[in-house]
Amino acid sequence: MPREFSRSQRMAEQIRRELAEIVRDELKDPRMGLCSFTAIKLSRDLSNAIVFCSVLDEDLREETVDTLNRASGFIRSQIATRIRSRSVPVLKFVNDDSVERGAAMEELIKKAVQSDKHHDSEENES
Repeated sequence: MPREFSRSQRMAEQIRRELAEIVRDELKDPRMGLCSFTAIKLSRDLSNAIVFCSVLDEDLREETVDTLNRASGFIRSQIATRIRSRSVPVLKFVNDDSVERGAAMEELIKKAVQSDKHHDSEENES
């Protein structure tokens, strides 16, 4: 019977859950902003992982990603103690700006819809 999700997808989701707990509970760095991990892209051999994180505060965004990259060895060792796997991928944290891009697109769509309604109402009055 085939599995619904590939091994890399299951591993990525497990790492994402563990990352959230580790950063919340064990990473006590004042330079860290409030962040959430939106996605993890694992290499085919599960040796490297790109972790996409979204930081709430714009001012702390770059510093938070830098702090996470500097602490990646500690985070990786914590993940190794929590999951059952022969190896834990090397973590590289990058900023995920898809949330901001999505909000900007939503705003553009909203403006276009309002503009269409305005033009339709003007045509009906003529």
